Amino acid sequence: MVSLPASPQQTSNQPKNNRMKKYVALLAAATLLAFVFSCRKEKGWEPLFNGKNLDNWDTYIGSPLRGQDSLSRESMAGKVFSVVEKEGIPVIRITGEVNGSLATRESFGDYHLRLVFKWGDSVFSNRNSGLLYHSTGSFGAAFGTWMTNIECQLMHGNLGDTYLMNNTVCETAAVKEDSTGNFRFTPGVPPISFGELDNGRSVKKGRDAENPAGEWNTVELYTVGQTAVHVVNGTTVMVNQRTGLRNGDETLPLVSGKIQLQSEGAELYVRSVDIRPIRRLPPDILP
Repeated sequence: MVSLPASPQQTSNQPKNNRMKKYVALLAAATLLAFVFSCRKEKGWEPLFNGKNLDNWDTYIGSPLRGQDSLSRESMAGKVFSVVEKEGIPVIRITGEVNGSLATRESFGDYHLRLVFKWGDSVFSNRNSGLLYHSTGSFGAAFGTWMTNIECQLMHGNLGDTYLMNNTVCETAAVKEDSTGNFRFTPGVPPISFGELDNGRSVKKGRDAENPAGEWNTVELYTVGQTAVHVVNGTTVMVNQRTGLRNGDETLPLVSGKIQLQSEGAELYVRSVDIRPIRRLPPDILP
């Protein structure tokens, strides 16, 4: 049987059908991508403190506080870092009697972290602690206790300051104060380099937003790439850029790492530590 050629109408419909199939395929692919990105966007807060124990954290007891050698010899990680009930809810208690580290086992980058803490009554040296981010290397590398890191200072009276441990560096918009010699975060001025070899390790917060001792404070840390923003009780007090590790004559980008909480001189309670991934800094937190 001889096949007859397709009619002109049948032939003209074939390109239309092919175009329709391609359109449907592209539409399906676009819908799938939109679904994937929406799932990523909707990923919410993850509690780093599970409200029960510290099983997902590592602990390290380091050097003694000045004049507190006897306390250091008696200190054990389970005593210095524990979960207790405070105001009817489970919280992390850090005694502060010795220099120590409570560190996440996982490393993080490009995130928004929210820490809620307050000071207790016991003070062994002064009310000092820190939220140490982009932590890398081994315990004991910094001051005989902590991993190499960049610190968001929790010290009472200095909440939100930056301190660069070991060979960490950054650039921050800051002005040197004539009265104190300290560099203070000052939005709008050109960023300058900080580190062991460049203007020192410390940058003071731009504003004081700390609550009185004994009241809860909320510290938020935003990091995207080489930029880190410190927010205290809803007020942006520090923006660090070009965070890095100096290695000889070169500087390597520092964009991720473990998170440490310090035991460093006073009793501290942590109500919550939560984290969520972000892809960009919210415009409203940048001064």
